[in-house]
Amino acid sequence: MTISYTLKVANSRFGGFSKLLFRWKGSIYKLLYKEFIVFVVLYALLSLIYRQLLTEEQKRLYTKVAQYCNRSTDLIPMSFVLGFYVTLIVNRWWAQYTSIPLPDQLMCVISSNVHGKDERGRILRRTLIRYANLSAVLILRSVSTRVLKRFPTMDHVVEAGFMTQDECKKFESLHSDFNKYWIPCVWFTNLAAQARRDGRIRDDVALRLLMDELNLYRAKCSMLFHYDWISIPLVYTQVVTIAVYSFFAFCLIGRQFLEPLEPGQEGDLDMYVPLSTLLQFFFYAGWLKVAEQIINPFGEDDDDFETNKLIDRNLQVSLLSVDDMYQNLPPAVKDKYWNESTAQPPYTMATAAETLKPSFLGSTFDMRMCEDAEQSQPAEASPSLPRIQTPLLSRFFAAASPAISIKNFGRGSRGHPHLRRPRADGSFPSPYPNRSEDPESVARIEEEETEDEERRASEPTMPGSCPGGTWPPEASETQRKDLLLIQVKAPSSDSIGADPPESWKP
Repeated sequence: MTISYTLKVANSRFGGFSKLLFRWKGSIYKLLYKEFIVFVVLYALLSLIYRQLLTEEQKRLYTKVAQYCNRSTDLIPMSFVLGFYVTLIVNRWWAQYTSIPLPDQLMCVISSNVHGKDERGRILRRTLIRYANLSAVLILRSVSTRVLKRFPTMDHVVEAGFMTQDECKKFESLHSDFNKYWIPCVWFTNLAAQARRDGRIRDDVALRLLMDELNLYRAKCSMLFHYDWISIPLVYTQVVTIAVYSFFAFCLIGRQFLEPLEPGQEGDLDMYVPLSTLLQFFFYAGWLKVAEQIINPFGEDDDDFETNKLIDRNLQVSLLSVDDMYQNLPPAVKDKYWNESTAQPPYTMATAAETLKPSFLGSTFDMRMCEDAEQSQPAEASPSLPRIQTPLLSRFFAAASPAISIKNFGRGSRGHPHLRRPRADGSFPSPYPNRSEDPESVARIEEEETEDEERRASEPTMPGSCPGGTWPPEASETQRKDLLLIQVKAPSSDSIGADPPESWKP
């Protein structure tokens, strides 16, 4: 019987798990007490031999051997080996449970798509779902010891009502060297196809839905077969078992009380009961016993799957669904909240406190906005407002780009007068206040600015304008677009600030 303690831990409270320590059935004490007694007896026997029977010279030799064994225990990676192994076993254990075939989805499809209130329709529905349950019984007989003890032969399956005598003869006449759990599924498909030809299944869509659900059901039966066939590699299980046993074999010798080798040397505390070693045995050996118990959950341990109960439940529920519940519907009426816009089911006195809890509307729903009303007003983007650079971006802008020439840098600075304000003496400050200015660079910048101003003053004014000066009258619309593309390209020493072609100039 599977041990369930879910109700005991429904609420977290003081000493909640401590109460579970006193349960015997399904506990680690029941699983480990025999190995624990053997370990304690062997430890006590070695301790008595060392204390009472060995001579001084033999004790000195035993001390060296015990110290060596104690150091050897650190070389065995117990936590890694056991942790990975048990994790693999637990994942496999849960996957096997989810692979147990349940007819719930299939019985709903059969009840809604195989029609007929007469005896023929009832026989079709009950036979289809019985074939599905028969397939589950056959696969569980081959993997579960409990089910095999319940149905040791096919005659027991016939006697239980999962199969008729004619079906048993047909089943036995089909010879195969492999497991024949899939035969009832083939009977299911043929019977469903016959029901479609007879009009019991109205259309091909319903037949396809029925076949899809059957394939899902059969796939779970197949997974159970493969889980039973393909086990965790034996070499891994042997490695883990040898690691645990060898670890505690070293502990039996190395964790004994040892007298000091020298007469004046201080010895260890004489603990007649090695509490820490016993706890270590309890944890590591218990970890191994957990893996041993759930590596095959289809046995007869306390926490193995209740396969016989599942068979009883599946047969009873599925037959009720396809037979008694077929077209047996309660009248459709208006519900209690027909005229109410918001449904509010009542609470009992035990749950009345839950109505006082506010509904969760979002983590920022109750956040108070800034009290300053001006900060909440929408702000419109304006070209006159300077762009604010973040500290991270300012680090990159602080370094001069090799793609920007001194000439382009000077021209760009005039386009943004707010970036460089003149000092009282008429000179411009450096755009990088933390750097020392190079006099030669400043002189070159001023010289190029002067030449640029003179060139601009000598150019005649022409109708139209462009980013680099004025549009020539003979420039076409395509040429003007090409020039704009040149001006807005990424900064480079060749493109930024480039003048119009010589053929465009007057």
